[in-house]
Amino acid sequence: MLKPVSFAIALAFAGTVSYSQPQAPASGAARAPAPAAIDTVPGMPPVIDANNLYSETTSSKLSPNVAGALERVYVPNRASNTVTVIDPTTMKVVETYKVGRNPQHVVPSWDLKTLWVANNAEGRKDGSLTPIDPKTGKAGKSIPVDDPYNLYWSPDGKYAIVVAEALKRLDFRDPQTMKLAYSIPTPQCAGINHADFSIDGKFALFTCEFGGGITKIDMVNRKVIDTIKLSKQYDNPEIMAKIAKAPQRNHGHGMSHGDMMEGSSSMPQDVRASPDGKTFFVADMAADGVHIVDFASFKQIGFIPTGVGAHGLYPSRDGKQLYVANRGTNKVTGTQRGKGSVTVIDFATRKIVATWVVPNGGSPDMGNVSADGKYLWLSGRYDGEVYRFDTTNNGAVERIKAGQEPHGLTVWPQPGRYSLGHTGNLR
Repeated sequence: MLKPVSFAIALAFAGTVSYSQPQAPASGAARAPAPAAIDTVPGMPPVIDANNLYSETTSSKLSPNVAGALERVYVPNRASNTVTVIDPTTMKVVETYKVGRNPQHVVPSWDLKTLWVANNAEGRKDGSLTPIDPKTGKAGKSIPVDDPYNLYWSPDGKYAIVVAEALKRLDFRDPQTMKLAYSIPTPQCAGINHADFSIDGKFALFTCEFGGGITKIDMVNRKVIDTIKLSKQYDNPEIMAKIAKAPQRNHGHGMSHGDMMEGSSSMPQDVRASPDGKTFFVADMAADGVHIVDFASFKQIGFIPTGVGAHGLYPSRDGKQLYVANRGTNKVTGTQRGKGSVTVIDFATRKIVATWVVPNGGSPDMGNVSADGKYLWLSGRYDGEVYRFDTTNNGAVERIKAGQEPHGLTVWPQPGRYSLGHTGNLR
C-alpha cells in the first residue's frame, strides 16, 4: 500500500515556515564580520547563508510544497524505457511503468510539486518529458520535447531548461506546458549535459562530456561567456595548450554514446558548487577524479583523484561533505561488476575522508541523498540494480533490482525551498 510522507519527516515541515535569527554574541565576545548580502536575480529566493548555499537543504527543512508526497525512489531505466518505483521503508519495488524512450533522469520541478522524467530518445526525434505526481507516484501524459537528455530550471522558476545534448543547445521552455521560449546554442560544448548555478543565480556552468570541458552561461544576458578544457594535468602548460588546440569530435543523434567516447582523455560529468559558491567540483569519468574550477576567474585550480569513472556528485545533508559516485568504468558502454565505489570529500579541506567500495563490484551512477541524510541512493548503471549506501555505517551497501541501465534516479521528498534541476539540486 502506498504511504505518504512519514510522521517523522512530516514534523520537519514546521521548520520551513520561518528561519531562526542568529543570536547576539555574549558581551565582550568578538563579533565575526557578517558576509555581504547576495544580490540575486529577481524572483529567485534569497540566499539565507552566504557561506553555505546548502543551508536550506538540511534534514529539518522540508518545504510545505512536498506535504503529502509519498516516500519513494524513482529509477529511470534507460534501456527498458521504464521507471522503477521503490518504497525505501520496505526496500521493495512497488511499481514499474512505461514512460518515453530512453529515460535518463527524474527531475524535481522548481516548485517541488512535480517530478519530470527526461526521455531523450537517443538517435531519434521523439524525445519527451513525462510528469509524475509525487502524491500518487503515478505518471501522466508525456509531452514531446527535442532531445531532453537532462532538465534544469532557471533560478527564478520562470523557465524549464531542456539540455538538448546532441543538438548542442539549451532550450528555455514554459515550466508547465514546455512550450519553447528561446534557445542558447552551445557550439563549443559537445555533449552538454550536467549543470550547477552560481550562488546569485546569474550564471550556470554546464559540463561538455564529449568536448572535455565546461562552459559558463550568462543567464541574465542569455549567452555563452566562455568554455574551458579540463584535465588532471591542469598545472602543465604544455599539455593544456595541446588540449586546447585539439579539435572537437563531431557527435550526432546517429552515434551511440560508446562511439562518441572512445579514446577521450577527459569526460566531465556532474558538477556541484562549493557551499560558498566560490569553486565548482566537476566529476570526470575518464580522468577518474574531480576537477576544481574557480568561479570568478573561470580557471581550473585543482584535481582530486577519487576512483574509476567519477560520475555523480551529491552534497551531504549538513553541507560539509561531497559524495562522489565512481561508476567503475571509463566507458559509457561499461560492463557488470566493475570497480565501483563512493568517495567522500570534505568541502572545507578538499581532502578525501572515506572511500566506500561496492562489495563484489558494481556501477554506482546517479542519484541523491535521503531526506534524513542517512542514505545515499545511486543507480547501478551496468548491473540493473540500485544501491543504498548507509552514510552512518561506513557506506554499508544494500541492493535492489531495477530495469536495464538504470540512470538518474531521484529520492523524494528532499529538503529545500526550490529545485534547480537534475536529480535534486535543491537550495
